[in-house]
Amino acid sequence: MRTTMGTKVKQIVLVLIGVVAGVALSLNFSAVAQRDVSRLPLPIEDLRSFAEVFGAIKSGYVEPVEDKKLITGAINGMLTDLDPHSAYLDQEAFKELQVGTQGEFGGLGIEVSMEDGFVKVVSPIEDSPAFRAGLKPNDLIVKLDETPVKGMTLNDAVKRMRGKPKTSIKLTIVRKGEPKPLEITLVREIIQVQSVKSKLVEPGYGWVRVSQFQEHTGETMVRHINNLYKQGPLKGLVLDLRNDPGGLLNGAVGISAAFLPAKTLVVSTDGRTDDARRKFLATPEDYLRGRGEDYLKSLPAAVKSVPMVVLVNGGSASASEIVAGALQDHKRATVIGTQTFGKGSVQTIMPLGNNTAIKLTTARYYTPSGRSIQAKGIVPDLIIEDPASPTIGLREADLDKHLANPEGKAGEVATKATPAPAKPAAKPADEDAKPFTPMEFASEKDFVFQQAINRLKGLPVKLTPQQQSAQAPVETPTKN
Repeated sequence: MRTTMGTKVKQIVLVLIGVVAGVALSLNFSAVAQRDVSRLPLPIEDLRSFAEVFGAIKSGYVEPVEDKKLITGAINGMLTDLDPHSAYLDQEAFKELQVGTQGEFGGLGIEVSMEDGFVKVVSPIEDSPAFRAGLKPNDLIVKLDETPVKGMTLNDAVKRMRGKPKTSIKLTIVRKGEPKPLEITLVREIIQVQSVKSKLVEPGYGWVRVSQFQEHTGETMVRHINNLYKQGPLKGLVLDLRNDPGGLLNGAVGISAAFLPAKTLVVSTDGRTDDARRKFLATPEDYLRGRGEDYLKSLPAAVKSVPMVVLVNGGSASASEIVAGALQDHKRATVIGTQTFGKGSVQTIMPLGNNTAIKLTTARYYTPSGRSIQAKGIVPDLIIEDPASPTIGLREADLDKHLANPEGKAGEVATKATPAPAKPAAKPADEDAKPFTPMEFASEKDFVFQQAINRLKGLPVKLTPQQQSAQAPVETPTKN
């Protein structure tokens, strides 16, 4: 028995070594490609322990388990133990990722991550079932129908939330400030994300909103800006990145390049491999990725100098933080709102065989001045909180196993609002029955947006009542 078991373990170790070598080749790391994979040091003793566990499960687990399930679970475990954003993508998840970057997919319309074993809402996508039902950034989803989320992987939870249009699912939500969990039933539908919206607020003042960075977000934004200029020259422009969870890096570079001089540094990345150490400039080579003509050529020259405000909040993450940081560092725009989410890491999609892939954190983002976004985010020039949607403290720095900021401790969220009361205010008995109406961005009720317009006009910028009691009024700014 001992000899047979030892032989099995030896065979499994050899198989695992082959698998590791094969995966290393298929990922096409630059550093690996320059060396013979057989020379890479492999932790043989650790692999032997792994093989023993593998063999014990195969021979003694209460029910038979397929080899594929065990190997997939091991790969997924290796990745999810690294940081909140590295993950294994099975065929379905990989396909959804590819489709999602094109702007259409099926589901509820929520950008999510993991938080203490629960699914955390990063941002609801505008005009989606989740948005209309009133889900908010930092809501924790603790149950899907009657199944607890605790113990699920993020991929498993996403699969349960996906489904055929017109089918329903009940989400149990824990929200800060609410005395008990909320139960919200959503009906799935095809999510078609319109990543750019715009309108002329009043003569001379335009608003452009980017809700997500997709494959064609740059071209779409150019069309919107050109339409604004067709209605007359602009005296001021608001770029709204609130609740924008990010997306494609080249989209962020393209949006930034629209407002910056040519060849200006937009963002840099730093990691362990040569490919991970890069500088991205406001050049077609860095935002077109070799496809099509330069869509920024059709923009009016005035867009490079029009006074600008960028709006951000705790739901602004990743690519939106890159844009805000670039425009802030180059003093091209005034950033207004609350501190951003702080997702300053680069995830590279590395296809494996059989239409699967891994999403691996390979680098950190740095703003043009060299600031790391990771676990810190972008601190606005003017910190103004929306009284209808106060800041919630859960950010990248609060996620389990988050990547550290190389500049030191992430620190507290920069805010000048007074602390929330310890106990929630009493609610009318029928309040839970009232339908939730999402705030319309760039409307008269949009407090932060109205302060952005004041900033562009050189008028006093107001604070919320809580902030007014906590600090002196902000001085009347000059036009930027």
